[in-house]
Amino acid sequence: MAVLPSVLVTGASTGIGATYADRFARRGHDLVLVARDRKRMEALAARLRQETGVAVDIIQADLTQAAELAVVETRLRDDARIGILVNNAGTALGGSFIEQSTDDVARLANLNSTALLRLTSAAAPRFAQAGDGAIINISSVVGLAPEFGTAVYCATKAFVLFLSQGLNLELGPKGVYVQAVLPAATRTEIWGHAGVDVDTVPGLMEVGELVDAALVGFDRREAVTIPPLPDVEQWNAFQAARQAILPNVGQEHAAARYRQAV
Repeated sequence: MAVLPSVLVTGASTGIGATYADRFARRGHDLVLVARDRKRMEALAARLRQETGVAVDIIQADLTQAAELAVVETRLRDDARIGILVNNAGTALGGSFIEQSTDDVARLANLNSTALLRLTSAAAPRFAQAGDGAIINISSVVGLAPEFGTAVYCATKAFVLFLSQGLNLELGPKGVYVQAVLPAATRTEIWGHAGVDVDTVPGLMEVGELVDAALVGFDRREAVTIPPLPDVEQWNAFQAARQAILPNVGQEHAAARYRQAV
């Protein structure tokens, strides 16, 4: 019987990351859990070892700290048992852009985008060389909608979506599957990071339902999975409209509408 690959999950101490760890453990995958909160990871690891019999390793790391991030990167490069990476770690900020400090927005972008990029870059070459592997990147529906008003957070999630789509096109022919998962409002602790009482947020999806739906998309090898979207044809139409623009933008001259002053 084929040996299942190990799964490395970031942001694994709670919420979406902890639920992914639970679901992959129940599928028989050994785990590497990464987060800042060792106590929570140890409790999760003990439960999953007892309930599923899988092996669980723990890496305590703050992914905004270069030295700690480097430890996880090295593990991804060197541990041939790891065949699935779940990039879930992320945070949010409260307030408007002009109310957020420069250091805070830089830290947000570092965790939500740069750390994810570095971990993906650490894993992808080995996966491609092996001709196998999967990368799950947790984006968000807000990455499609600047209208939601949290500009930097939305921008980081748009980056994750674009990166995932581009890498799926590039790495898919090499045997590596890349999935972008776009949750909407989900009951996790990220709301507290932004100073929002989660119980005041309407239309929340429970974490278990979100991850279970995302794993249906994973099993189907969807490039983009949007668990709360009822009509997939809306996404298909969005994609078709975007792709219809592409043949028209490679022009030698400016469009006629820009060749006349107002």
